[in-house]
Amino acid sequence: MAEAELRQSEKDGCEIDQGILFNQFLADPECGLHLCHAMLLPRPESAEALAKFLRDGRLDLGFARVERQGKAAVLLLANKRFLNSEDNSTQPATEIAADVCILDSQSEVAVLRGDVVPDGKYAGRRVYNAGINLTHLYYGKIPFLWFLVRDLGFVNKMLRGLAKPEVSPDEVSGESIEKLWISAVETFAIGGGCQILLATDFNVAERGAYLTLPARKEGIIPAMANLRLARFVGDRIARQAIMYERRIECDSDVGRMICDEVIEPGAMDETIARVIDRLTGSGVVGSIGNRRALRFAAEPLDTFRRYAALYAREQAYCHFSPALIANLELYWNAQNRRA
Repeated sequence: MAEAELRQSEKDGCEIDQGILFNQFLADPECGLHLCHAMLLPRPESAEALAKFLRDGRLDLGFARVERQGKAAVLLLANKRFLNSEDNSTQPATEIAADVCILDSQSEVAVLRGDVVPDGKYAGRRVYNAGINLTHLYYGKIPFLWFLVRDLGFVNKMLRGLAKPEVSPDEVSGESIEKLWISAVETFAIGGGCQILLATDFNVAERGAYLTLPARKEGIIPAMANLRLARFVGDRIARQAIMYERRIECDSDVGRMICDEVIEPGAMDETIARVIDRLTGSGVVGSIGNRRALRFAAEPLDTFRRYAALYAREQAYCHFSPALIANLELYWNAQNRRA
């Protein structure tokens, strides 16, 4: 549409109607579960990408890469110019890469890690995830539906696995295609990066790395963090992180509630290898069964559906609020950044 070419501040907010519509879709149990099911299916492009990965042992999708390392399929976020942040350009590649990791028959677990950043302040270092691309958000390059596609697709696939076309993806059916996911946090996990840590099974972080959910400075809802973060750190700290931008050092009592191991810088490769061996040592079948049981106790699919209905509506209003632009100009200096 013509609005896609406009800055966020210049749009008339017609996409709010999409949020209201998807709120109603998701609020209806039958329709909402159907939508959740559809979003957990592999993308059509993933079959060809998987075939290439099985043939070559690696896959380059531009903004995401997949490598096989021993028993693991490793997904590398590679939006290097923007510190491996997420935006409308990265979303398809990232989700296809996740599909490939989950479907890969030659690996037992999956790892999410940031690629090496070549330039700027963090040149030569791996950056896990800088969250949503705030510059693209300011310039109107992130449509509202991006939020729903990301969290009903890529992130939810990490948490729940891939669905099969003929079977409901809920935990009781036990028909999902799943792998354990390990997150490797080097430098920081900001915003969406921190959100992902709440969906993965084992998180390793370097000492000195930190986590933030800067929703207050962005003026948006931090996706599923409002649903999940309190399970890790309790309600008060969750509110401080989301509403008061509390920075969480990985090497702290609170940080260790999210990060399972905190290691010295430079020890990530050997630590990942050790964690993979530990997680797969008694076979992955029992691990997946325990994963499903833990997920069912904490966040059954219907709970997710109902939360997603609320999220669709509230995020739509936030996305087109004048406060979002004011926040980005005040805290991000977005008007002076190159898109």
